[in-house]
Amino acid sequence: MFIVDFVDLLYIAQLGDSALTAAMGFAATILFFGTAFNIGLMIAVSALGARRIGQGDPEYARRYLTNILALAMLIIVPLAALLFLFTPQILSLAGASDTAKTAATGYIRIVAPFMPFSVAAMVCAGFLRAHGAARQAMNVNISMGIANAILDPIFIFGFDLGINGAAMATACAAIISAIFAAYPIIKSYSGFARFSADHFQQDLQPILTIMIPAVLTNVATPIGGFISYRFIAGYSDDVVAGFAVMGRVVPVAFCLLFSLSGAVGPIIGQNFGAGRFDRIRLTIKQAMWFALGYTALIWPLLYILNGPIGDLFNLETQGRHLFWLFAVAVTPLFFFNGILFISNAACNNLERPRWSMYMNWARNTLGMLPFLWLGDALYGLNGVLIGPAIGGIVFGILGYVAARHLVNVQEELADKKAPQ
Repeated sequence: MFIVDFVDLLYIAQLGDSALTAAMGFAATILFFGTAFNIGLMIAVSALGARRIGQGDPEYARRYLTNILALAMLIIVPLAALLFLFTPQILSLAGASDTAKTAATGYIRIVAPFMPFSVAAMVCAGFLRAHGAARQAMNVNISMGIANAILDPIFIFGFDLGINGAAMATACAAIISAIFAAYPIIKSYSGFARFSADHFQQDLQPILTIMIPAVLTNVATPIGGFISYRFIAGYSDDVVAGFAVMGRVVPVAFCLLFSLSGAVGPIIGQNFGAGRFDRIRLTIKQAMWFALGYTALIWPLLYILNGPIGDLFNLETQGRHLFWLFAVAVTPLFFFNGILFISNAACNNLERPRWSMYMNWARNTLGMLPFLWLGDALYGLNGVLIGPAIGGIVFGILGYVAARHLVNVQEELADKKAPQ
């Protein structure tokens, strides 16, 4: 999924127009609102399915899959229509203008109608993760990345469609990933359960109990991005292009931290269903050490490669300086974002999804806006970049404390319910 965005921006950057690179940044921020719903639905099927599988009831997990897919279509189709209709107005609120706004509008309006395929792929991938089928879930995202990498140059350069070609490639990749997601479920896990309106109504409350906080949790991320873009929109296209490149490099460079939260979620969920709180604590502890070691590995790599990456994306002047500062000063602090990812996964799978929502909203508002404002006022562009990273330290630590406390709370509740 992250490679799709990275490849899109990489090819667009070869056109040598900072306004188009900036447009991709604006488009990604807006489209991530749709992705937030996808992730929330994926978390719901992963958490509920893993719990049922841990309890020895895989048939009910299939029922959850069908009902969550039905709910996904009821949500994503209207959302895609709203994005299609009101893209120019939304981009204006984000601070986009002129060429960047026009280009971003075209990109979003091509991609939006294919959002139902993207959500279907992510929900099915969540079901596969609930079963522990990590390789098959991985193939869903890999198929999307490979398809995009192949189709991008064909549409962008071969058909001379520019940024609209990148959007078409992304749309095709969404369809391909949906096929790769559905196939192993049909082949290996008895397919999808038959839809029943009664079952849908019965399952709606437990689904919404996890899904709504999970969606709101992930919506906080594009809200934070939206706030950041409002601060940088007043700078040149070179600066916005630099931020856009950072927005694509971070998920690819830290892909294992992003995927770590998806990996530990089903493990925590299954052990919660089995009452093994010792394993839940061990999972959180090992995930933390993994996040620290992985960040320590990525930091020097990004420092060494910041120049070549700037060349690759044709970054200029302030945009190049911004990416250098990111590699030097911001990269090591991403460890604290990793802690928050792990904490969110723990809360989502330990029946406290609202805790994740509160933490993420606090991180992307209280941990962003005042730090952006102070950074901009005191240090200008450098402060706009570093300020929110400092805010992330605070909320990463708070997230870890909350997750550890929640494990203790749930263990005490389980002990009280256990037969004496």
